Amino acid sequence: MNCETSRFAFSKANSFDPVLIRSHIMGPNPLKLCEELLADADIPHGARVCDLGSGTGITSAMLAREYGLDVYAVDLWSDPDENRAFFNALGIPKPTIHPVQADAARGLPFAPAFFDAVVSIDSYNYYGRDPQYLGEKLLPYVKRGGMLYLSIPGMARDCHDDLPTCLLASWSPEQLDYMHDIDWWRGVIEPTPGVEIVDMHPMACTREAWADWLACDNEYAAGDRAAVEAGALDYLNTIAITLRKR
Repeated sequence: MNCETSRFAFSKANSFDPVLIRSHIMGPNPLKLCEELLADADIPHGARVCDLGSGTGITSAMLAREYGLDVYAVDLWSDPDENRAFFNALGIPKPTIHPVQADAARGLPFAPAFFDAVVSIDSYNYYGRDPQYLGEKLLPYVKRGGMLYLSIPGMARDCHDDLPTCLLASWSPEQLDYMHDIDWWRGVIEPTPGVEIVDMHPMACTREAWADWLACDNEYAAGDRAAVEAGALDYLNTIAITLRKR
């Protein structure tokens, strides 16, 4: 069972207005997931970071404002102009945050070794399940010695051969195929040349992040409630993965 309790105060995540958070998150609270993921990270102030799958840009805003990073907010579906207006409204200056529309699955529009680090919250599982993806489509844009921090929705233990009915209350088997356990992800990442797995572990704030999401007043949060209320979080977790480019 996934019954860990978060030990974090989330001073950075909670610096954002709760109404703003509820209007800009697209799943379990990505600000808390990001803050826990980076709790032991050593990313220098001003480092150039790719927020891969940045969505509405709220995690990018936190990385720029609260961590002092030079952030490229990269997402396929978000409108860069809308994200720029959002960043401007938060008072984040243009030189420190850059909205970019790009398809992560097809490769990124940057020079080789462009980034000091990559952060990805609740998106890597959509394109990173391809065993060739990391080595061919992402690592080339990271400097040697650069870090990758991934927060991935997952399973405590893969159960695709016998899916619990609680999971099927909100999601189809096809949707659940985007979620796997730590051993599965290790098997995908470990054979990749040029990368070292520094750490992989289940995150402590999963239930808290889900509670924040389910409190949102939108159709997607409402659609997820049936599964969670039926016990889905006994089977699901969030996986934190830290990698280093050799």
